[in-house]
Amino acid sequence: MRILVTGGAGMVGSHAAEHWAQQGHEVTVLDNLMRSRLFGWPKESVEYNWRLLGALPRIRQVLGDIRSAEDVQRAVGDGVDAVLHAAAQPGVGFSIRNPQEDFSINALGTLQVLEVVRRRSPRAVFLYCSTNKVYGTNVDRLAIQEAPTRYGFLDGVTGVSEAMSVDLAGHTPYGVSKLTGELYVQDYAHTFGMRTAVFRMSCIYGIRQFGFEDQGWLAHFTISTLLHRPITIYGNGKQVRDVLYVTDVVQAFDRFLSSAHAHGVYNIGGGPSSTLSLLELVDALHKACGRKPAMRFDEWRPSDQRVYVSDIRKASTELGWAPRVSPAEGVERLVAWVREHESLFA
Repeated sequence: MRILVTGGAGMVGSHAAEHWAQQGHEVTVLDNLMRSRLFGWPKESVEYNWRLLGALPRIRQVLGDIRSAEDVQRAVGDGVDAVLHAAAQPGVGFSIRNPQEDFSINALGTLQVLEVVRRRSPRAVFLYCSTNKVYGTNVDRLAIQEAPTRYGFLDGVTGVSEAMSVDLAGHTPYGVSKLTGELYVQDYAHTFGMRTAVFRMSCIYGIRQFGFEDQGWLAHFTISTLLHRPITIYGNGKQVRDVLYVTDVVQAFDRFLSSAHAHGVYNIGGGPSSTLSLLELVDALHKACGRKPAMRFDEWRPSDQRVYVSDIRKASTELGWAPRVSPAEGVERLVAWVREHESLFA
């Protein structure tokens, strides 16, 4: 297959591109390498992944922006068989400070990629990386309980299903822009007959993740712990997320590509068996690194759900998919990688 990966220098994009190239597919990666600028980091970040991909066979690199039709056309070339649209502005805080740029990247950029693909490769499978933020504050309507280190759902609820409404809720601009892109992806399946899949992802983490305070909290906590940097916890640290190691999400993409489904919307995360609170991650890092980071607490951030856990039964049933890497194993891998590459973060 010929596969286009937008956001190919990011953690998810680079792992997917590497995986497919190793399988023998011809992969094109498109990225504008703007992650450091988005998060105010004065050094390179995803450029590391870009260079790594450049050394691999069967990978073609296109430096460009998804908002530019010309750049996307260069990446699509004579046509593709599949697209992983992983390019995005992923920070809630950035979206609040810069709602117009957030919209232009996440909503307009998605539409641009869809249109080029529809016109040049209408039979291509289009995989869209969405987010649990599309549910917004509707998640907060579920009853929760507070324990010493975490919040949890009550009333027998184990996770949020795809049936939860995405309407009549606060989202933050980030949630709105990602939902806008997602709705276009869904409608291109309905109106134009494209084969599409939406993956509403919870906390994806892993090696080669350049985490910042505003996005990529597992990597951010790990980097800060190993480099003796303080962290700020917004809220009380008991907020819980289900976490999923990056290679597992790539397997979910593969499962849809090899399936007979014409369209699907899937919650993709670690599910009820793979959850962590912020405080629990700090404890896990203490065990793995022999130290805890210096911590300060601040006010809750807008639309920060107390608990979000994915109900992944639909992906399990329809795609035959399940997570393989436990949080303990995943954190160990991340700690080992950051230790080996501390110079990237110093």
